[in-house]
Amino acid sequence: MKRYSVFAVAKEAFRQHKGWDRAWANPEPKKEYEAIIIGAGGHGLATAYYLGKNFGITNVAVIEKGWLGGGNTGRNTTIIRSNYLQDPSAAIYEKARSLYEGLSQDLNYNIMFSPRGVIMLAQTQHEIRGYKRTAYANQLQGVKTEWIEPKRVKELVPIMNIEGPRYPVLGGLWQARGGTARHDAVAWGYARACSDMGMHILQKTEVTGVTQENGQVTGVETSRGHIGCKKLGIVVAGHCSHVAEMAGFRLPVESVPLQALVSEPIKPCMDVVVMANTVHGYMSQSDKGEMVIGGGTDSFNGYHQRGSFHHLEETVRALVETFPMIARLKMLRHWGGIVDVTGDRSPILSDTPLGGCFINCGWGTGGFKAIPGSGWGFAELMAKGYSPLTADFGLNRFTEGRFIDESVAAGVAH
Repeated sequence: MKRYSVFAVAKEAFRQHKGWDRAWANPEPKKEYEAIIIGAGGHGLATAYYLGKNFGITNVAVIEKGWLGGGNTGRNTTIIRSNYLQDPSAAIYEKARSLYEGLSQDLNYNIMFSPRGVIMLAQTQHEIRGYKRTAYANQLQGVKTEWIEPKRVKELVPIMNIEGPRYPVLGGLWQARGGTARHDAVAWGYARACSDMGMHILQKTEVTGVTQENGQVTGVETSRGHIGCKKLGIVVAGHCSHVAEMAGFRLPVESVPLQALVSEPIKPCMDVVVMANTVHGYMSQSDKGEMVIGGGTDSFNGYHQRGSFHHLEETVRALVETFPMIARLKMLRHWGGIVDVTGDRSPILSDTPLGGCFINCGWGTGGFKAIPGSGWGFAELMAKGYSPLTADFGLNRFTEGRFIDESVAAGVAH
């Protein structure tokens, strides 16, 4: 595969850019692979990439019923942070954040990583205590965060009204090395690297069943026929419970819609990410000038991928109190994604009752930020049967009662 560089761009400019190869191949499926990953989103592609890079397992197929990156990977608000309270959470998210910093060079593909910083606003006394506690925990975990006072918040975000009518800003938890990245580019970069290693990315291929023999996985039934494998990774976000049922086990997850929207583009006015958990809204500004806005999940289970008026009303009303200038902006587009939520708001990265079958799900609203760390740990789990990054996120924690309760620790799982 041709390497992307300024010299390659200059060379192709003289040939009307006719010499570029396809970013990834579109092969016919083989009869059998060493490993199959169901789901060509960020987590699935990252798993395949690190299987090849870290463990030399390249006889891999990534199967996607739709198009590459067409699920939650292409429907999120691109926030990257690692300031979690619980040790297992901080470890996997910090691994992901650190990998994001060098991912463009690693993949030879510009993922547009922007370490602009993330502020989590404290607007109640309870949040002040909670975020200071998190800052102390992060110091012990080696995650660089700090508590900042309202004056510093205003310096970082001049457009913010820190003396809001209902919830004034009392400070914030600041992670200077958090930020954003281009969600599509993350999927495309991983896909290109996987294809370059000889892996097969099979789009428009729906999995309709999981085959097994004597308690061991043997392959999957698809819309293109049976495909055999020795190891199977299920990485399908909101549809994980359906695929798990095909494999013969149940998951402690619920699938709910999560909505987001972007405004019309305006001149640069905000160069950090702001999260306001009390009013439950968060916002950043994209490279194109759009204000990227999101809030909490819908209060009901569902599989729709569209917006609704109540979300607009609740989320935008909350943010207008803190950012009065956005009140006159027009909405450009509005959408939803299907997220899989566990009882403790932490993910599942685990082996399963079916031998050779592994599951990566339950990321809820925090999936994008975890993609490199998730792929790194899940690939190690599939290749070796154990990973220190994923050890605490096994299915057995729900029967043993050792929850990683980020819903209580963080108040929100974005």
